[in-house]
Amino acid sequence: MDCNETRAHLMDRRRGTLDPASQTAIDAHLSGCAACRHEEAADAELSRVLEERLPRRLAPASLRRSLERRWDPPPARRTRRFARGLATLAAGAALATLVLFAWRATTSSDAMLTEAVNDHLRVLYSEHPVEVESGGLHRVKPWFAGRVDFAPVVPFAGDDDFPLQGGSVAYFLDRKAATFVFKRRLHVITLFVFPATGMPWPAVATRPVGDVRGTLESSRGFHVLLWRQGDLGYALVSDVDAKELETLGGKVAGGGS
Repeated sequence: MDCNETRAHLMDRRRGTLDPASQTAIDAHLSGCAACRHEEAADAELSRVLEERLPRRLAPASLRRSLERRWDPPPARRTRRFARGLATLAAGAALATLVLFAWRATTSSDAMLTEAVNDHLRVLYSEHPVEVESGGLHRVKPWFAGRVDFAPVVPFAGDDDFPLQGGSVAYFLDRKAATFVFKRRLHVITLFVFPATGMPWPAVATRPVGDVRGTLESSRGFHVLLWRQGDLGYALVSDVDAKELETLGGKVAGGGS
């Protein structure tokens, strides 16, 4: 197993999701490759720091009080409710489940925003942000064959405003992603392309991105433009001005137009 293959599976190794043969091959490579051991240590430390600094959302105090009142009422109310029987209890349980589901639905889409920023930071801090340098899109796209289990559709090859730097393999939540790195003056812009099915997409997409619509959100000083196109999902991340990020999104989604 060479350096590129090893580094593409470092996160799988830490997650414990590799098959035994791949685990053995990667361990053997790491034992004899100081550069990959350094890459593994740096990526693991970055993941640890990001996880420690991520905001942990708590349920609103009003929701907690409401549930406490529902499940632990004063004695007099408890007596009256008991007289109503199990039907009232079942209705209360259903309502509580609905409230909790709504709260989780609101926060679950934040997972994509958080993941996009985390993965962008890994690109920024990596010693090797691209595994294949750009000689144009005709060189970068074929490189992904056999490295990801889908065909990344990115018709935009870069231009003077947004030159393509190269590509690499990353992970976006639970799946492999094809990563394309663009520049805008001194700003790095990362495009992650991944299978869209099963992702916790935001419920409402209002931003025009080419011929489709997406969402534009901000976190920790970075803008994230998310959209779906066919079977693929796209996450465009940078600290560049939001309007410029949308311009690049339109080029990627619209074939460079």
